[in-house]
Amino acid sequence: MKDKAVYIVSTEETYHYGQVVYEEGNSGDWVYVILSGLVEVSKNIAGKKYIIEILQSGDVFGVIEYVGRMKRTTTVRAIGLTTLGLIDREFLDREYNQLSGQLRGIFETMARRSRKILDRFSEFILRTEPRSQKILPLFFSDGQKSYRAHTVDVSASGLFIVTEHQMDPGQEILVKLSLPGKSSSLHISCKVVWNSNGETDKPSKLPGMGVKFNKISKKDYHILRDFFSIKQPPS
Repeated sequence: MKDKAVYIVSTEETYHYGQVVYEEGNSGDWVYVILSGLVEVSKNIAGKKYIIEILQSGDVFGVIEYVGRMKRTTTVRAIGLTTLGLIDREFLDREYNQLSGQLRGIFETMARRSRKILDRFSEFILRTEPRSQKILPLFFSDGQKSYRAHTVDVSASGLFIVTEHQMDPGQEILVKLSLPGKSSSLHISCKVVWNSNGETDKPSKLPGMGVKFNKISKKDYHILRDFFSIKQPPS
């Protein structure tokens, strides 16, 4: 093991330009220190990359997941030739566990709050995407049953499904969406974000659920983007 500044590094890893250190959503709580080079920290929102920050030599990353015991909240890629040190886990655990319970609790709260901030950032991006308020027919399935419904609010990254058959937030569903002028439907894997029973404090006063797109093919994504770029003639 090599002593790098105040950190004890158990392993050194070298990455070339564009190589992924870890991806958003993956398991893993190793903490890294940049020994040389640069890394890009980003989030994937509806198939589009948003750069959060660029880190340089001496910077540490992966701390949120270590402290919060959560999956990776971002994707990290090398920018050019980059050498990373994995901070020795025994050293890290020993130093962290020597903190008082109250201080560890503060750090864990900060980690969860950082995760919420990133989630809110994603939600903000989703809500500011170009939107269409046309009535579009769709089907959605929870893997066991399929339901006919429609949407009056759809963007390139999410939609609101008008339905009485609501799923719990966090549940994944498959949506089959029909667009005007298209011969085939779009098949989109979605996650339920919120429900509405017509409350005035929700984005929609109609009964239904707001969902965000989890997985969409490049072809279908471009069809959506093209659909929103077409200016409809005034009625």
